[in-house]
Amino acid sequence: MQGNENTPEPHSVFMQFHLRSPAPLAICFDRFMNYRISRRAAALTPSLTLAIDAKAKEMKAKGIDVVGFGAGEPDFATPQHITDAAIKALNEGFTKYTPSSGMPELRQAVADKFQRDNGLNYKPSQIIISCGGKHSCFNVVTALCQQGDEVIIPAPYWLSYPEMVRLAEATPVIIETADKSDFKVTPDQLRAAITQRTRLFILNSPSNPTGSLYTREELKALGDICVERGVLIMSDEIYEKLVYDGAEHVSIASFSQAHLDHTIIVHGLAKAYSMTGWRIGFTAAPEPIAKAIDAIQSHSTSNPTSFAQKGAIVALNGPQDHIAPWLAEFTRRRAFAYAKLNSIPDISCVNAKGAFYLFPNISKLGLKSIEFCAQLLQKHNVAAVPGVAFGADDYIRISYATSMSNIEKGLNRIETFAKELGGS
Repeated sequence: MQGNENTPEPHSVFMQFHLRSPAPLAICFDRFMNYRISRRAAALTPSLTLAIDAKAKEMKAKGIDVVGFGAGEPDFATPQHITDAAIKALNEGFTKYTPSSGMPELRQAVADKFQRDNGLNYKPSQIIISCGGKHSCFNVVTALCQQGDEVIIPAPYWLSYPEMVRLAEATPVIIETADKSDFKVTPDQLRAAITQRTRLFILNSPSNPTGSLYTREELKALGDICVERGVLIMSDEIYEKLVYDGAEHVSIASFSQAHLDHTIIVHGLAKAYSMTGWRIGFTAAPEPIAKAIDAIQSHSTSNPTSFAQKGAIVALNGPQDHIAPWLAEFTRRRAFAYAKLNSIPDISCVNAKGAFYLFPNISKLGLKSIEFCAQLLQKHNVAAVPGVAFGADDYIRISYATSMSNIEKGLNRIETFAKELGGS
């Protein structure tokens, strides 16, 4: 479908997608010294996924028929028993402070989850409840990294990882991967990237944005290198329960006590329980690191929302019946989207093994990802995320956490656009 009179002007669309223009902002504020912002803030790139999702919602509010592939959140409602627990807590007046690290009952529930699902033994004192998985990641990087440190991040990466590292005044070291290797970093690549300054290796399996999933053998090989070289691992496992085709999620912390001692797991309830707005994440870490994170959190956010924690306890301890039908629906959507994308001339796509994203290669269409996504939104009212936000400019990210009708409509529009670009 072509744009209509309500479609944004091209320049306004491009402005949404320009990733890095901190200098003019900093210069502007330098003229008013009492408004001067820090270099670390001026150097940050705003979250492009959130910006695109907001733009799509703004267009929809104006009556434009937009298909949004940008948001990384399930389109299912939070399971009712979880919602009921939070409502009950509100009705009972459970609206006051909790310990900054989270309610003891919830920390125990998280420890029980790791024992039950992953065979990992954590004490509640090693668990920190945070204001979402992103907050957990930020806490870990802040607690561990400082100026002079290096943090190894495989690309494509979740777009916030490098920005968090820069905020800690450490240096992101990016390892490039590609679709021919299923976007997985190899042991040789990891070993070559480690230096005396390497503090942390960030691993995300299943992955945002690619949906790639490391096998048990691949994870052990990477973990062995980190143990050997004394490098800590931040393992982002928030998509743990969203895996397909009989694939297995394995935590890199599970291979030995040494692997456990070198790993900090960040996790949360947003994806598998459709609780993105609840803002409940959690971290499992060696006790000294957990204590440092608790101290940071006590001086920043303090505790996560009290009544949301009540819902989280029920989410972890209660029935898990929703996951199987959700996975079945995601599998159906993934199969359609994967087949459709690979049928479009000059687009190729690796199939995801987890999460709810596909990461098609658009390099043969003659546009880099920002220009591609800007024109796609401006001309055909489809919002996708440019791959450059994830460190991979020849790709775009498609979230299939939306209805099948939206997927069909949106991918048909992408096909039309691709044929316009290819002239076929």
